[in-house]
Amino acid sequence: MASFLDRVAQGAHNLLINCGNCAPGHRVLLISEEDSGGFYDPHLAPAIHAAGDALGLIIEMYFVPFHREVNDPDETLMQKINDADCTLFLARLGDQIRFHETGLASTQIINYALDRDMLASSFGTIDYQAFESLGRLINKTIEQSESIRVTCPVGTHFEGHAAKFSRFKGDTTRKRFPISVFAPIPAKGFRGRIAQNGFLTGTGSQYYSPWHCPLEETLFVNFEGNRITGFDGTPKDVAAAKMHYEFVGNTYGIDTYFIHSWHAGIHPGCEYRECAGLNYERWSGCAFGNPRLMHFHTCGEYPPGEISLNLLDPTVSADGVPIWEAGRLYPERLQGGSALLEQYPDMRAAFDCPATQVGQSESGQLAYV
Repeated sequence: MASFLDRVAQGAHNLLINCGNCAPGHRVLLISEEDSGGFYDPHLAPAIHAAGDALGLIIEMYFVPFHREVNDPDETLMQKINDADCTLFLARLGDQIRFHETGLASTQIINYALDRDMLASSFGTIDYQAFESLGRLINKTIEQSESIRVTCPVGTHFEGHAAKFSRFKGDTTRKRFPISVFAPIPAKGFRGRIAQNGFLTGTGSQYYSPWHCPLEETLFVNFEGNRITGFDGTPKDVAAAKMHYEFVGNTYGIDTYFIHSWHAGIHPGCEYRECAGLNYERWSGCAFGNPRLMHFHTCGEYPPGEISLNLLDPTVSADGVPIWEAGRLYPERLQGGSALLEQYPDMRAAFDCPATQVGQSESGQLAYV
């Protein structure tokens, strides 16, 4: 069995070569936070740097501060990104600008394997191309379906149809590593309700305070197309949700009750072992990639919006076929899915035994701590 350090190097190879298309002599800009506050593993950047050196890459480290509110990188950093063959974000800055236009031809990658354990796990080591292909299969299936129905154990129920969404603006302008979600589906063609347990939280775009809103019971968010039409639940939870939405909407001068889009995780190797409520920012920065989680981009007429609605263990049926069932994704139910699993045996193994820890509490639900 390969050692831990060997698996870290394998994950870094997957990141730099399979995702970044780097070759010996290429210049790689590694952007890291000066103080990640526990968000990124401080040993992750040095490990990737060492792996890049071994691959014959020219690595430059560049440190940036973390800003809770952010715009595009400053001119100095933009020039460095432009001069590099590949830029790797080990900083929340990448996630914050993931939907902004790049304005540059060079490859830019946002790394969602936040520590060495993630990079060394199947989340980091399964060939990047495998999940890139899976994402395309899911996009195609959803686009060609006449009816999509989504439910969850605590009462989510919405239905509708998706426009030809994956080829239009709405997905990230930087590469994700690993690929752990499919393209966001516009909410416009859907109506129903979204059940929320535990909390409302941010999207990783801006880091306002408070960034999360506790919920005592299940809150139902009713929507039709791009509009939240109301909340149902206990009077306390309904009042708290309205206050939180109004606070965020007024803070940024945005369309408070707009729902932009939704999508679910597709990577069974994505694991988050701590309770989400211990660090909402870190949880929202990587756990979303597990098929047990689905999230909506809300509060703002743009992706990803400023408030994320998260639900656990969705069932997603396309023309009556449950592609996700109780939080488990079945690629073999997609046209071309079985062949893809045959092509990548380690991908099949991950789907046969998926990670189940996604930040839920001891109760089995997402909970406010």
